[in-house]
Amino acid sequence: MISYGIVSTASIVPRFVAGIRASKEGNVAAIASRELAKAQKVAKKLQIPKAYGCYEELFGDEEIDIIYIATYNKGHYETAKQALEAGKSVLLEKPFTLAADEAKELFEIAARKKLFLMEAQKAVFLPITSAVKKAIEAGKIGEVKFMRSTTSYPHIDHVKWFPSLEAGGGTLHGSGSYPLHYMHYVTGKNYQDVTGNAIMPQGRSDMQSDLSLKFGTDILANIFITTEFGTENGMTIYGTKGKIEIPNFWKTEVATIFTQDGQETLQIPFTSEFAYEVDHVNECLKEGLLTSPIMTPELTIETVTLVEQQYQKWLQI
Repeated sequence: MISYGIVSTASIVPRFVAGIRASKEGNVAAIASRELAKAQKVAKKLQIPKAYGCYEELFGDEEIDIIYIATYNKGHYETAKQALEAGKSVLLEKPFTLAADEAKELFEIAARKKLFLMEAQKAVFLPITSAVKKAIEAGKIGEVKFMRSTTSYPHIDHVKWFPSLEAGGGTLHGSGSYPLHYMHYVTGKNYQDVTGNAIMPQGRSDMQSDLSLKFGTDILANIFITTEFGTENGMTIYGTKGKIEIPNFWKTEVATIFTQDGQETLQIPFTSEFAYEVDHVNECLKEGLLTSPIMTPELTIETVTLVEQQYQKWLQI
């Protein structure tokens, strides 16, 4: 079994813990918060054996194989660095860091200390995502020419730090990596050019963002994210012979292929959308890998760089 230590009592934690338990070889050993009472409360609710009132105690627990970090966005870098320096492998929630230099430093520390490090990204490990990728590779919709994703979070007020850019708030910080990683994975191509716009009120983070990209030399893409209104979430991939629609692409069990011959529904049910990501991490650890062959350091650093540069441009306008 691979034992996980959890940093944070954020709202994502119960779902990630369920994913560990739905995985083939994952086990939840402990949880830590900067307030012991919070850690104890969540540990009791989720039936986690141990609770710690500081991160250092968690990182010093010899029974733990890997640390999962789900702190607020700005805290990712410092917490991950602390865990790595303490000798623990790390699975770090997105956005990995807020700056490319920070991301590079974390991977350098992990390599030097021979520890595994990966950005958490459940979307690319879902069974439906693999099925979509195989359908594209099989030429079911011909050559991919355009991809569009729409993501809306109209009820974001519960995230108190979301309005703060300094804290890592904003739509692109929070959700940009999902479609960026997904598009890269299913096409096997990197982005080449990016332009974008954002609605960013004075002194606060972006409430809407819209990116126009080119993947490889012949695929255009659009990524739209909003907290201003609710709409259908999903991604559509257009090819010369058809299209694939993937609703809620970061957590879905279904996708539909449309061609001149009709439509084909792909459906692969699961217990937890996090389980497949955990299975991948566990396999990497068992094989002694220091990085993921899918969520590579290069992909993470490229994505952090894109997001960081977009914010720099928007703040100069």
